Amino acid sequence: MFKRLTYFSIKSFIGPFIVTFAISMFILIMQFTWKYIDDLMGKGLVFMLITEFMFYVSASLIPLALPLAILLSSIMTMGNLAENNELTALKSSGLSLFRILRPLTFVTCIIGVLTFLFMNYTIPVVNLKWHSMIYDIQNTKVSILVTPGSYSKELDNLAIKVKTANDNTLTGITLHDYSEPNVHKTVKADSGILYKVDNGNTLLLQLFKGKVYEELNTSPPIFAGKNELIKPNTNYRPNRRTSFKMATYKIDLSGFNMAKSDENLFKNDYEMLNVFQISEAKDSLAKEFRKQCKIYETNAKNTRAFFHSKIYKLPKIKGKSSGPEVQVIPAKTIRIEDLSKEDEIQAIDQAISSFYNLNQNGYANNQQMIRKNYIGQFNMYEIEFHRKFALAFTIIVLFFVGAPLGAIVKKGGFGAPVVIAALLFMLYFVLFTIGESLANDEVVSPFFGMWMPAIVLAPIAFLLFVSAANDLKITERNYWKLIFSFGRKR
Repeated sequence: MFKRLTYFSIKSFIGPFIVTFAISMFILIMQFTWKYIDDLMGKGLVFMLITEFMFYVSASLIPLALPLAILLSSIMTMGNLAENNELTALKSSGLSLFRILRPLTFVTCIIGVLTFLFMNYTIPVVNLKWHSMIYDIQNTKVSILVTPGSYSKELDNLAIKVKTANDNTLTGITLHDYSEPNVHKTVKADSGILYKVDNGNTLLLQLFKGKVYEELNTSPPIFAGKNELIKPNTNYRPNRRTSFKMATYKIDLSGFNMAKSDENLFKNDYEMLNVFQISEAKDSLAKEFRKQCKIYETNAKNTRAFFHSKIYKLPKIKGKSSGPEVQVIPAKTIRIEDLSKEDEIQAIDQAISSFYNLNQNGYANNQQMIRKNYIGQFNMYEIEFHRKFALAFTIIVLFFVGAPLGAIVKKGGFGAPVVIAALLFMLYFVLFTIGESLANDEVVSPFFGMWMPAIVLAPIAFLLFVSAANDLKITERNYWKLIFSFGRKR
C-alpha cells in the first residue's frame, strides 16, 4: 500500500509541477525580454547569438521560477486529492497528513538540494556568460554612429551627423565621405532610416529628399619637356551637385560588429562566485580592510608629536647601539591634569585645531568613504552567500504552505489554486525584495534580510498544517488549543 501511495503521490505531483514550472519560466523570460528589448533590437544580431543569450538567461531564471512552481503544484495536487475525496479516504485508513505528504516531502527536499547545487555551481557560470554578453550587446558600436547633434567619426573615411534620432529613424542627416582622396563628397538629406543586414557587416542608410555635393581637388602640376613646369589654374575646382528623392547609402561595418569582451572582467563579481569562492573573497576583503585601517592609523599617529617621537630612535646593530639614542619625549608621560590652566587650555585648543584640520583636508572623509565601500562590498558577498541557502530552504517552506492549503480549500485545477498561489507568491516576492533592500542599505544583517521570507512563511506553514491535519478551522477554539500544544492532540 505504501509503495502504491508513494507512486500515486509522486505521479500526481510531477505533472502539475512540470506544467507550472514551464508557465513560470515563460512569464519570467517574457519579463526579461521586455526589459532588454531595446538593447536586443536593431543591433543586427545573428539568430545563434540571440539563442545562446536566451539560453543563459533562461538558466539564470530557474531559481526564480521554482518557488512559484512548487507552491502552485503543491496546492493543485492536494486540492485535487481533497476535491475527489481521495484525501479523506486516505485519512480514514489511518494515515496522517504528514504520512501522506512524506513522498512529496522527499521529492521537494531533493529539489531543494538540487536547487542549492544549481545555484552554487551553475548559476555563477551562466550569470558570467549572460552579463558579459549583454555588456557586449549594449556597447555595440553601431549605436555610436547616430548620436544626435554631433559628428561621429568611428568609421574610416566617414563622418555622420544627425539632428534627431528615434530608434532607426533619423532626421537632418549630414554625411561626409572621404573614401576617394581626390573628391570631397557631402550628402545631405531631410530624413533617413537605418538598416543592418543579416550578416551584420553592412549598414544600409536609406535617405529621402536630399542632395549630393562633390568637389574635386585642384589639378596636380604638369611637366612639359625639359622639366618645364606648367602651373594649373588653382582657382578652378571642378564640382557637381545632384538631387534625389530616395537613395540608399551602403556603409561597411567590418571590424565594428559586437566584440566579445574578456569574461575575466566580470568573474570576481559576487553573482559569479560559489559559496567557497565567496568565503575566500570575504576573507581577502576583510584582510585588505584591516590593512587600510592600519595605514590610516599609522598616518594619523605620524601627525602627532607623541607617537612620532616614540619611534625616533637610532637602530641597534647586533645588540650594540649604532650611536647615542635620541630621547625626544620625557621618560614620564605628561598628563593633562598636571598642566597649568593656561597650558591645559592651549593643549585642548591645539588638539581641536588639529582634528579640525584633519577633517578640512578631506582625509577623514576619504577614509569614511573607503570604509563604507568595503562594508558595502562585504554585504553584497554576504547577501549572495545566504541567498543560495535561503532559496533552497524557502522552496521546502513553500511546499508546506501550499500542500495543507490545497487540502483546506479542496479545489484543484487552474482556478482557485492559481489565485491563491499568486497571492502567496506575491507575499514571498515582497518579503524577498524588502529583505534584500534592507540588507543592501545595512538596516538589517544580510542573514536576516535573505532569510526573511522563510522566517515569516514558516509559522504560516505550521498553522496551515495543523489546520489541515486535524480538519479544524482557524476560528475554532480547539484549533488554538492544538497550536499551543505544538500541533499534537492530547
